[in-house]
Amino acid sequence: MPDRLIDLRSDTLTRPTAAMRQAMADAQVGDDQYGEDVSVNALEARIAELLGKQAAVFVPSGTMANQIAVKVLTRPGEEVITGGEAHLLWHEAGGASANAGVQIIALGLSGIFTAAELRAAYKPRGHMVYPPTTLVVIENTHNRGGGVIFPQPLVEEVCEAADALGMTTYLDGARLFNAAVATGTSPRDLAAPFRMAGIALSKGLGCPVGSVIAGSAEDMVAARRQRRLFGGAMRQAGILAAAGLHALDHHMDRLAEDHANARLIGEHIAEARNAELDLATVQSNIVVFRTRPEAPPDAEVIARAREHGVLLLAFGPRMLRMVTHLDVSRADCDKAGTVVAGILDGRS
Repeated sequence: MPDRLIDLRSDTLTRPTAAMRQAMADAQVGDDQYGEDVSVNALEARIAELLGKQAAVFVPSGTMANQIAVKVLTRPGEEVITGGEAHLLWHEAGGASANAGVQIIALGLSGIFTAAELRAAYKPRGHMVYPPTTLVVIENTHNRGGGVIFPQPLVEEVCEAADALGMTTYLDGARLFNAAVATGTSPRDLAAPFRMAGIALSKGLGCPVGSVIAGSAEDMVAARRQRRLFGGAMRQAGILAAAGLHALDHHMDRLAEDHANARLIGEHIAEARNAELDLATVQSNIVVFRTRPEAPPDAEVIARAREHGVLLLAFGPRMLRMVTHLDVSRADCDKAGTVVAGILDGRS
């Protein structure tokens, strides 16, 4: 086993840099429950400004951000529309039904859907049988879709259609900053069509903990109460918020490096005869690919890759994921792509 593992299972696996640790150690803190934590207040104000919203609330996780949004924006018995294989549907332990009492339906492939598909799926209020469709959630970038970016013109069309139907909108922007860097579009513009938006600090930005949800001042009062209800209220959380402030200053622009490294991995995988990967889907820092029946089973691929010092994740039957981040170099990603492609084709 190599002394050092190249961990590409997720961008949540990063360790705080020395500079980030110092910022955390030096953080000004107070009691966030009383609104007195200086660093939390600064982070919330900074994210609200970045996303063009009136206010924001710091929460422990992206899942909690999403769950708070659904809870605030819906009522039990209503229906939520989101893209196919969305995080809200696949990776939140059924929270939307358990916490908010709503059902979710998914549209489109790889997280992308159209305004026409939204209108076709919409169910009006007051029907004797059907649940009313009241919320649309767009995930950008889309995790299970391989980090694909939801095209902004399509975002605007979907949100305009939702508004015309009397629905409201939420942006699951856990990796929104990746989308911003990849497209050259500001986070404010990407978030503009939505009533509320959430971003993660613990993914591409490399923080140890935390997400932020943003929206109107009134909605954030409701969100803060739901954070308390969900057990996510914190005290001297400025130690964590300081990591977010440091990341916004120092880790944003370098996301382009992660995207280039993911592309490098994707090029290796796409050349493997026993892999199925459309390089057009490698748009940010995630590479999701399928393996042909001739390739070794997923568990074997993962075990053999580990023997070569590479960690990757099984994302479904014959479906694997590799995610780049600030703890892996271009040389690491070149090696990882070569190793995994070789294993798929029986060369490693």
